[in-house]
Amino acid sequence: MKIQAMLAIAALCVLPTAVQAQARPAPAEKKLYCWNENGRKVCGDALPADAVDAARTELSASSGRPLARLGEQLTPEERAIAEDSAHQDRIAANAEAARMRRERAMAESYETEEDLRSAFGDRIVLVDEGLKTSRMGVTNLRQSLVSLLRQANDLELQGKPVPPALAGNIRSQHVDLLRQQAIMRQQLEERASLDAELEYAVERYHALRTPKRN
Repeated sequence: MKIQAMLAIAALCVLPTAVQAQARPAPAEKKLYCWNENGRKVCGDALPADAVDAARTELSASSGRPLARLGEQLTPEERAIAEDSAHQDRIAANAEAARMRRERAMAESYETEEDLRSAFGDRIVLVDEGLKTSRMGVTNLRQSLVSLLRQANDLELQGKPVPPALAGNIRSQHVDLLRQQAIMRQQLEERASLDAELEYAVERYHALRTPKRN
């Protein structure tokens, strides 16, 4: 009994020490650092202040195995540029995805190429009608402006002053003519782009409708 009691007391004395040993955190693994400095790879057991923000690899000092790879830290300006570039990339990717959805919808919406061309034909007719109206407007405005300029020219040849109302009408007609000509140029560009868009749509239509061969 005395021996058992002594063993129990000894176990109680050892137990706190064992618990403390288990509770004590393991020492941190010693590291080596490798980074580039002026185009040359440098390694050491301490990281200098001027390399804190540099891209580097952290290695285990005992085994040499990589523990972590850290990228170069960006300045606020560089981070803003990177974020803007990523934002633009997302916009471009979304636009490309939307284009692909439109093309798939187009391929599913029209049974034949003739149906597709007919749909474009409706848009072309609208643009052509607008062009016809613009051409008539440009012609009428030009004739009116020529008539007003002739009146002003006749008055000057007679040695008479050009009335302010007539001069104002000439300026107004000239502004209207320039505006109508600008509209007509836009319509001509739209008409040309419609032709190119139609040919591209037909090409994509056949590409999406043709079964892919394995």
